[in-house]
Amino acid sequence: MRPLRIPWVQAAMAWVLAEWMRLCFATIRWTHENEGLAQEIWARGGGALCVFWHSRIGLSPACWPLDRAQPAKALISLSPDGQFIAKAVARLGFPAIRGSSSNKDKADRAKGGSQALRDGLRQLKVGALAITPDGPRGPVNVMAEGLPLLAKLSGAPVLFIGMSCNPAIRLGSWDRAVLPLPFARGAIVWDVAEYPLGADMTDVTAAWTQRLNAVERRADAITGLERA
Repeated sequence: MRPLRIPWVQAAMAWVLAEWMRLCFATIRWTHENEGLAQEIWARGGGALCVFWHSRIGLSPACWPLDRAQPAKALISLSPDGQFIAKAVARLGFPAIRGSSSNKDKADRAKGGSQALRDGLRQLKVGALAITPDGPRGPVNVMAEGLPLLAKLSGAPVLFIGMSCNPAIRLGSWDRAVLPLPFARGAIVWDVAEYPLGADMTDVTAAWTQRLNAVERRADAITGLERA
């Protein structure tokens, strides 16, 4: 049995990860670029989609200040790994909606995609929803249409968030996930969009993939983190 499938091991590791992130976020020297775009959305309140690639989940709580921004929930897969991540980010103030934003095939829908879509739309009426549009299993940095669909149905603005940290730990996972280290240099870069009226979803998905890649590349350029 994999360790993360054992409840007490999963709970203990989630606590360790959450406390590790607290330590790192408090000591990292952060650079913020285009934060004014995010501040406008925080001040407005209401629904917002905050979007970053799956590899940057370990940095993501640092991008959403709970004292200034609207409450946020995270869309996290139903897998055991997802359960572990959900427990960790919940300790940092981000409860989870379980399911996948992917709508690629029947297997995705069977894993809670349809319910996650409904729950996500309900959340977007009152607050923010965090999404990794290449999760839960990739391909890496390839956006599924679940995010544009949520944006189209909800009318919520989309915040593309690029996050980086250097030095950092690179995991051997499918997405080469980045975990922060204390006293590192960090960067958070924002861009914002809304679903264009009457636009084709395939075109929007392609354009938004480029924009999310752009803010992540910019964040990595600021910190000097080598691209995976």
